[in-house]
Amino acid sequence: MVRTLSSMHVLPLLALLIIAVAAPAGAKDAVAPGAPAYPSRPIRMIVAFSPGGTTDYVARLVADKVKDLLAQSVVVENKPGANGAIGADLVAKSDPDGYTLFFSTAGALTINPSLRRDLSYDPVKDFAPVAPVVRNTVLFSAGPALNTETARDLLELARARPGSITVAVTGVGAISHLGVELLQRAAGIRLQYVPYRGGGQAISDVIGGQVSAMNADLPSLVPQLRAGRLRPLAVASNNRSDVLPDTPTWAELGFPDVIADNWSAVMAPAGTPPAIVAKLNAALNAAVDDPEVRARFAANGVSATGGSPDDLAAMIAGEIARWRVVVREIGIKPQGP
Repeated sequence: MVRTLSSMHVLPLLALLIIAVAAPAGAKDAVAPGAPAYPSRPIRMIVAFSPGGTTDYVARLVADKVKDLLAQSVVVENKPGANGAIGADLVAKSDPDGYTLFFSTAGALTINPSLRRDLSYDPVKDFAPVAPVVRNTVLFSAGPALNTETARDLLELARARPGSITVAVTGVGAISHLGVELLQRAAGIRLQYVPYRGGGQAISDVIGGQVSAMNADLPSLVPQLRAGRLRPLAVASNNRSDVLPDTPTWAELGFPDVIADNWSAVMAPAGTPPAIVAKLNAALNAAVDDPEVRARFAANGVSATGGSPDDLAAMIAGEIARWRVVVREIGIKPQGP
């Protein structure tokens, strides 16, 4: 829907009205009598990755807009490590009062349960879903060391020289790694993945020619793509990216099961009062519906989603089941006792 200029002027007012009426009837009873109106102090938003990456960028952009809508500071804190598990554990053990939130990606909530036996949190029982925020896909890109112009060239080379193509991924068990495993299984090829602790060094090594290619979240690669240092080959999603409309999906190339969409969402500790969840949900949906926010997302290869807590709960449940099958079929052994 195209908004007129006058409707854009009233968007902030409409957002505040939505937030004011979002709590369902009776939800206020879940908040302790006599408690100050929420929020009455700054909110912590835990990001389970280092500053400067895609998740951190999206979280800070959303936090800045939610701050205006709730008239209260939203402070982003980075707690990286263990594919998101460190940040998830911190939030799961926090007071369920709406003042500590988890800005999560798919890994911590839907992939980790299949990779670790000793996970210190339950992604379903220990959290209250608040809202899905954005979705982005994983892109397979070629560096200067890889003499391929298209995804079909890549597949031909991989079949001719099994194991000769090195691919940087952001950690074993990360969605970028699982995307490579899906491609190998679907295309009948063998690649040599090289795990890194983050995207920065991986990108440097690919650009420098030490590694042939990279499979990673599209937004983290956009600057290098625009500079011509990386060549996009294919995206692991159902639809082409708006940022790379000429780049095919693996599904278009005959591999419909090579889907490795990443996403970000906001969770609260289990037991957070429904009225608080409803107020946060309304603020987050208003934030991602803001035209300026959506434009900044799109410019970086990110698609705004939004939705209800039920939408998020259903997505998490479905993806836990899907990645469990993928991990088992690939043959990755769960870690831990």
